[in-house]
Amino acid sequence: MTLQQFMNEAISPWMRKEGPDSDIVLSSRIRLARNFVQVPFPIVANEEDELRIYDFMRERYEHVSFQDYEDFNFLSIGELSGVEKRVLVEKHLVSPHLIEKDQASAVLISKNEQVSIMINEEDHIRIQLYFPGFQLNQALEKAFELDDWLEENVDYAFDATRGYLTSCPTNVGTGMRASVMMHLPALVLTQQINRMIPAINQLGLVVRGIYGEGSEALGNVFQISNQITLGKTEEDIVADLESVVHQLIEHERRARERLLEQSGTRLEDRIYRAYGVLEHSRIIESKEAARCISDVRLGIDLDIIKHVQQHILNELMILIQPGFLQQYAKKSLTANERDVFRATLIRERIQLDK
Repeated sequence: MTLQQFMNEAISPWMRKEGPDSDIVLSSRIRLARNFVQVPFPIVANEEDELRIYDFMRERYEHVSFQDYEDFNFLSIGELSGVEKRVLVEKHLVSPHLIEKDQASAVLISKNEQVSIMINEEDHIRIQLYFPGFQLNQALEKAFELDDWLEENVDYAFDATRGYLTSCPTNVGTGMRASVMMHLPALVLTQQINRMIPAINQLGLVVRGIYGEGSEALGNVFQISNQITLGKTEEDIVADLESVVHQLIEHERRARERLLEQSGTRLEDRIYRAYGVLEHSRIIESKEAARCISDVRLGIDLDIIKHVQQHILNELMILIQPGFLQQYAKKSLTANERDVFRATLIRERIQLDK
């Protein structure tokens, strides 16, 4: 299989599209946590209870379509290899928590991979819907429609006062997590991000790394999401998040302009050195690769590098991950072998743009 063929199969179709402010906002996501009424939640459920949910979702929704989200594929977590599980996490289709679960856990994934529905994770179902760029309201609207469609066949655990009931108290209420994935290299280079994160946290939002809670902000990519789910409507939560994201976009753009004005030659040197590392390295660790990819993407956005596609960051940040490397190699790789193979894969990908 050629790299181009592998990419066509590996990269989610929605990730190839551009959205508003896509030079800074990579994606927008809405996640809804829901539970079945009169069935013990996964944190206390036994295997028989979880299998009831598993079988119901498989029988009702496997190979079913809803609007543009066609042919939901049902994947049983217990039937997947370790590498396959890791790839699903690296593509943000499932959470790290789900792949640690047993035979009664699964995921439904639409053909374009824009929607995934995790089954028997922390809650009975967790609906995830992604849009490219900064499109939180569009994602929320579609998530509502998808939620209503599921509720035609599912009686949700809901309290008139508390809202949707969930395993974790921090999700009670709307059961919603709205988030955006942002590329903020200029705020990192100017160290402004260090004072912004505490301020964002005080607003009831949280800043995490590329794979959510407990993960690092590899490649200057940060996930911004709401913490509060109770006492506000979904629209209010999204409006609060949008306000902060707009400010971050403005600050990032200003920081990029200042870097060009005050340190233009130094910035160009950094960007071209990063490009040289990616184009010529024979061995590269994931952190160094992520840093260089971020610098090159910044160079593309600032029109310093003109012959490389903008969505290279989206692609390479997934392709360089351990699961993808081993899936492409079709074998298990040691850490050193992954570093060598990662460098090869990056060089081949850059050649595709020439």
